[in-house]
Amino acid sequence: MSYHFITYEKRDRVAVVTLNRPESMNALHLEAHRELTEAWEDFRDDPDLWVAILTGAGDRAFCAGNDLKVTAERTAQGGDVQGEARPPFGRITRDFDCPKPIIAAVNGVAAGGGLELILACDIVVASEHARMGLPEPKVGLFAGAGGAHRLARQIPFKLAMGMLLTGDLIDAPEAHRIGLINEIVPHDELMTTAHAWADRIIRCSPLSVQLTKEAVFDAQFLSIDEAFRKDNGRRDRLLASHDFVEGPKAFAEKREPEWTGR
Repeated sequence: MSYHFITYEKRDRVAVVTLNRPESMNALHLEAHRELTEAWEDFRDDPDLWVAILTGAGDRAFCAGNDLKVTAERTAQGGDVQGEARPPFGRITRDFDCPKPIIAAVNGVAAGGGLELILACDIVVASEHARMGLPEPKVGLFAGAGGAHRLARQIPFKLAMGMLLTGDLIDAPEAHRIGLINEIVPHDELMTTAHAWADRIIRCSPLSVQLTKEAVFDAQFLSIDEAFRKDNGRRDRLLASHDFVEGPKAFAEKREPEWTGR
């Protein structure tokens, strides 16, 4: 597939997905969602890719969410606000079972769906000038791509409700203070820092990383006992893997492990 509204690069076990509509603050429309679907499903299914980085083109916006101009045109003509056959927003916000880590490199404003994309990622690095929030109530919408569901699971409840009910954006230091992002860096260090996170992850066994993410996600929705029971299958997968043998062997031989993820 050729891409017009995103770029998709693969290098050394890392995929980089860049929202590429800087003239529209990287807001997403139907065609962009379809391209993102192709890229994210390829990342999920490619065994040679272990980590992904999601960012936006330019230095103004990570993603301004839904392209409201396109939405206004469609609804003015009596069309469906979702767009015909639109995938889940950005593809990763719903019905996307992917145990591989995704890092958000937030290069500017992340509003509405932009923040919902961040909430669907596992690690978040942000430029100093980044701002983020869920302003949907200010334009007659609600955060229906996961914002209303994920935000209060990831930050304290009252702080989440304050953001959700006012639609106000917060700056990067405040987002870091409340635990919404992992690290703030100067803009020109953003991608270097995101890649450094990816490099630290790919030094680990990809199978162990993926089983860990699966276990963490299960623990959010199941009782501890149920989550432990689901660990039994993960433990069997780990014990039968090359990585389970390679890790201790490399440690004993004082060398870097050669992971396969299998």
